Amino acid sequence: MRYDVVTLFPDLFSGYQSQSLIHKAIQGGLIDIRLHNLRDWARDKHASVDDRPFGGGPGMVLKVEPLVEAVEEVRAAAKPAGRIIMLTPQGRRFDQPAAEELAEEKRLLLLCGRYEGFDQRVSDILQPDEISIGDFILNGGEVAAMVLIDATARLIPGVLGDEQSNIDDSFSQGNRYLEHAQYTRPREYRGHTVPDVLLSGDHEAIASWRAAESLRKTAERRADLLE
Repeated sequence: MRYDVVTLFPDLFSGYQSQSLIHKAIQGGLIDIRLHNLRDWARDKHASVDDRPFGGGPGMVLKVEPLVEAVEEVRAAAKPAGRIIMLTPQGRRFDQPAAEELAEEKRLLLLCGRYEGFDQRVSDILQPDEISIGDFILNGGEVAAMVLIDATARLIPGVLGDEQSNIDDSFSQGNRYLEHAQYTRPREYRGHTVPDVLLSGDHEAIASWRAAESLRKTAERRADLLE
């Protein structure tokens, strides 16, 4: 999978790319993250990519020309052209089924919003898939882009050390319930002990306990999922 990220702040991704599973996936050639500074497509000497909104109002709006031209040039630089993702609060909700859908792509172009958002003509011209990671406001789309990369990259074969992890995780591959509780050593800590069934070696009993625990936790914390 190749990710092309168009952003005003490419340096925000330096730490993200250099740690943990994402770093290993890059090193192993499983994913490729390319960062593109939007200001490289600015048209004036001040490298301006935003302006005041027509009609008045607070803040600034990302201009149409640099964004459209950046996407067109980035898409033309490699094949396939890739699917354009605009990260915006107005987009469809990002969830595990959406992550599984996008993980099937060979290339994603992620547009990171800033300020008061994008000039509407960016969407009109590019026809991106508009995605929101939740009903809250961030300072910019860079964190949202990292969330999307994280959620999709781990679905790519070879990125996780144990592919069973993807199947067992909450919401994954048809599992719309929360994951059961997990325990490791020590067996007892400050009066809290590991359930006996997990120490029994009885795999059928363990599977039944985990299923029941998953259902109980979902009913307690996310009853909406049971509907």
